[in-house]
Amino acid sequence: MSRRVAAALVHYPVHDRQRAVVTSAITNLDLHDIARSSHTYGLSDLFIVHPVAAQRALAERVREHWTRGSGASRIPDRTPAIALLRIVPTLEDAVAELGPGAELWVTSAKSAASGLDFPQARARLAAEGPPVLLVFGTGWGLGDAVVERAMVQLASIHGRHEGGYNHLSVRAAAAIIFDRLLSLQR
Repeated sequence: MSRRVAAALVHYPVHDRQRAVVTSAITNLDLHDIARSSHTYGLSDLFIVHPVAAQRALAERVREHWTRGSGASRIPDRTPAIALLRIVPTLEDAVAELGPGAELWVTSAKSAASGLDFPQARARLAAEGPPVLLVFGTGWGLGDAVVERAMVQLASIHGRHEGGYNHLSVRAAAAIIFDRLLSLQR
């Protein structure tokens, strides 16, 4: 892989069940599990995007505990993964940290006719280019404003359920997408 790849877990703007734009809460499991997957697959950063200062402070406390606190002493293997966390108020802040020309690649459980399939996306990541920010939404998916400004929408993940059931946790979806895009195995 020759491009820098980072991920963002967006808590606003996201949809609720009725497709209203809302702000979702940060969950400790998302921070831990997506950070561990990010580190495993060589991502440079995991941005936690939340507009509420108290929620960002919670994420900072989790990061601090596992990078400098008692968690780092007890389970030092977790430190490098959690150290990838960058807590920011907006998606624009994450893009700015990646630098000029960073590309937003969004994910969705909903199928998109124009979704870039994973072999094509892998090939694009292997070529020279600007950094890529893989953007994941919490709640019931990313707000339309985020999807509309993305350069790439990745194909959705589909399992084998005959009825079309497709409701993975964001933690599971991130791990699957990282594996499809960045695994050493083909």
